[in-house]
Amino acid sequence: MKFLVLGGAGFIGSHLVDALVRDGHPVRVFDLPNVSLHNLRGSMGSIEVVQGDFENISDVSPALDGVDVVIHLISTTLPAPSNSNPEYDMETNVVGTLKMLREAVRKGVRKVVFSSSGGTVYGVPRSLPIPENHPTDPLCSHGIGKLAIEKYLALFNHLHGLDSTVLRFGNPYGPRQRTRSVQGAIAVFLGCVLRSEEIAIWGDGSVSRDYFYIDDLVSAILKAVPAGGGSGVYNIGSGSSVSLNELISLISEVTGTTPRVRYETARRMDVPASCLDITRARERLGWAPRVALREGIERTWEWLKANSPASPCA
Repeated sequence: MKFLVLGGAGFIGSHLVDALVRDGHPVRVFDLPNVSLHNLRGSMGSIEVVQGDFENISDVSPALDGVDVVIHLISTTLPAPSNSNPEYDMETNVVGTLKMLREAVRKGVRKVVFSSSGGTVYGVPRSLPIPENHPTDPLCSHGIGKLAIEKYLALFNHLHGLDSTVLRFGNPYGPRQRTRSVQGAIAVFLGCVLRSEEIAIWGDGSVSRDYFYIDDLVSAILKAVPAGGGSGVYNIGSGSSVSLNELISLISEVTGTTPRVRYETARRMDVPASCLDITRARERLGWAPRVALREGIERTWEWLKANSPASPCA
């Protein structure tokens, strides 16, 4: 099968591209014209790269030629700042995806795998762990946009027979993730330790999240590609949660340091806890996470020490 990875130069996309190339698949990457291709250096000789603006269908359309499967990893917004400009979130993410889906149908694409957000679509959990049929009440525009795209994927399956699988990710982490960002606590905290900088935590550190390693995320996407059913939705995470304070303690053990931590006022968009029920993915996709949290942090720490600052994260 020929794959198109939308957002293939980033943290998640580059790991997926490497795996697809190893498996012998033809791969095309679509990403921004000014994006660094550093993450793809290991696969550059085996892939095609198309650069353009996701909002501009004339840029996206050629990338869909001859493609069997689209892996949609592009998001133009992050959860925290998305509430400041929800119009931009909708225009760039939802409308951009709708244009892409219309063109995908026209060009005979067989399957779309979409990266949704298990951390934002559910809102404040009524029970833990959170199953896929939990009510969806996002506290940020980012989560609303993800849900809208999920619904449009189901509609395109109904109207046009376009197969799709939605993966609601927890909090992935690992090598190549940005260490200076407003999301990705593990990479950001490790980056602060590496640079001897203070770690800023929103709230009292009791907020808990479902962290899982990038290799497990990639394996979930690969399992999702052949899954039929039109519009399957799956939680993908570790199935457990860790608080920010617990995470700091674990990072201290792994790095052999005592991080300096600054606690700031909690944000209204942060749900108190997120832990995903991954039973459906285990039973229907035959997928399960394999990398324990401590091992994943150790791998990420070793990679950061070996690649910073000479090799930029992306």
